[in-house]
Amino acid sequence: MSTNQGFDTRAVHAGQEPDPLTGAVVPPVYQTSTFIQDGVNVLRNGHEYSRGSNPTRNGFEEQLAALENGERAFAFASGIAAEDALLRAVLRPGDHVVIASDSYGGTNRLLKDILGPWGITHTAVDATDLAAVATVVQPGSTAVLWLETPSNPNLGIADIPGWARLAHDAGALLVVDNTFASPALQRPLDLGADAVAHSTTKYIGGHSDVLGGAVVVGGASFRGKTLAEAVEFQQFAGGAVAGPQDCFLAARGLKTLGLRVRQHSTNALRVAQWLARREDVARGNYPGLPSHPGHGLAKAQMHDGFGGVVSFRLPTGEAAKEFVTATKLFGLSVSLGGVESLICLPTEMTHAPLKGTDREIPADLVRLSVGIEDVQDLIADLDQALAAVSHLTGHKVAA
Repeated sequence: MSTNQGFDTRAVHAGQEPDPLTGAVVPPVYQTSTFIQDGVNVLRNGHEYSRGSNPTRNGFEEQLAALENGERAFAFASGIAAEDALLRAVLRPGDHVVIASDSYGGTNRLLKDILGPWGITHTAVDATDLAAVATVVQPGSTAVLWLETPSNPNLGIADIPGWARLAHDAGALLVVDNTFASPALQRPLDLGADAVAHSTTKYIGGHSDVLGGAVVVGGASFRGKTLAEAVEFQQFAGGAVAGPQDCFLAARGLKTLGLRVRQHSTNALRVAQWLARREDVARGNYPGLPSHPGHGLAKAQMHDGFGGVVSFRLPTGEAAKEFVTATKLFGLSVSLGGVESLICLPTEMTHAPLKGTDREIPADLVRLSVGIEDVQDLIADLDQALAAVSHLTGHKVAA
């Protein structure tokens, strides 16, 4: 597909050509494990076994690569499976990783408890402080810089081109987890990143009905191989591939990604503005607010909105814990990015692996995944939940 075509056009058509046999507008789901050969190792269109390739997965990968402006995309069974495959593809025992301190708890667990015993060390650093990042990079040892922006759950904004310069000066790779923004709002490969990671469970799938992950790579080479070659081999050899039905659902989600994320962003901004006016909310985090310290950088790196996630702090951890069970439209759950609104207490849920460390998430911080419902209904739900915990926030509720 032409890269000159618009984002929404590519989302609908890239990798999603009508079925050549029947003309079906939606490509079929190739729910098969293996493929008949026309002779010994004479493959039809390159397909042998679905761990190596499957037309449904290939179509989704082409679609996602087109939206991230990448050379290749690779679909995996979950976001963590995608991260693990990428890191195993490029790291060797003795390597060092620099990771943004405000990153997903599962990524931290992967580095510490899975890759750590394999001989990988890592250092966490404030992603918003490039000078601090520079001090922890170890030229000759640091192989990967791992960045999440906007970050989870504090919604910090980091300078992607700045991180890319530091990585490349040290001979390392920059990986950006683009789950929160999605390619609808931010394309890190255009800003200097070497690879992008996604939990496609979130905004890409978009309907809370599929688990998946993906890696999208540019044209960089590392240790004698292109990233595409390295990740492709790891995908095949490691085998944590996304199944055809999951890829079908993720591809269907991608077709409406731009529309959905624009509505998520519109609603989230309204919610963040409303929270900013509340006396019983200690502090709000949303990069779309001019008061956010990363607002200017977010405007430069993101397009068409600032995402659907809002986090904020209540006066106490007790208030936060009661608040997340008092909402009615916002369902208490981990995950995010679906059309429905969700609420989470990160310190006890998504980021529990960080408890007891210097990176522990504050007990009073609440994360919202703002859905596409009518925003006035979402605000009314938050209002009644804040009223329900007013005895813990010291806020007087009007009679």
